Amino acid sequence: MNSDIQIAGDPLAVPHLLPPAPAHPSTVAGFAGLARAVAADRASWEPLVRYDATLRWYHRLRTGPGYELWLLSWVPGQSTGAHDHGRSSGILTVLDGTLSERAGDGRVRSLSAGAQRVFAPGYVHDVVNDSLEPAVSLHVYYPGLTEMPLHPSQSAVADQGAALMA
Repeated sequence: MNSDIQIAGDPLAVPHLLPPAPAHPSTVAGFAGLARAVAADRASWEPLVRYDATLRWYHRLRTGPGYELWLLSWVPGQSTGAHDHGRSSGILTVLDGTLSERAGDGRVRSLSAGAQRVFAPGYVHDVVNDSLEPAVSLHVYYPGLTEMPLHPSQSAVADQGAALMA
C-alpha cells in the first residue's frame, strides 16, 4: 500500500495531537489501576501501617476529586461486620496477608495479597481476617465514603428465620 503521507520526526512529540493525561482516574479500570500502583509502591504505605489488637486500624492515605484511598490493617480475628458503603462504589485490594469476604448472598471468598474486589453502592459484605497472620488492605471509595451502614450478619438472619419457623 503506497501513501502520499510522510511523517518527519516523532509524531508523539507533537503535544497538541495527544489527549491530555488524566490527573485522576475516572473509570473503574482507572481506580483499579490506581490501587495496583499504590500497592506496588510498598515504600509509600508500609511505614504507615499500625496493628491494634483492640480496634481495626485505618488511615486515609490519599484523596482526589470525589474519591478517597484508605489503608487498613487487620490482626487475626478482626472483622468489619456486615455492612455496605452507602452511595459509594469501592475497590478492595489486599496488600499483605489473607482476608475473607462474606457477601450478603452467603458466598465466602478468600482474598490473598494482590486480590481485588470491586463493589457497587449498596453491596453488603463482611471482611474478616480468618488467618493466623496480620493482613493489610487498600480501599478506594468513589465518591468518598460518607456512611457505612451495618447489617445483620447472615448467621443472625438465618437464626431469625429459624426462630420464626419454630
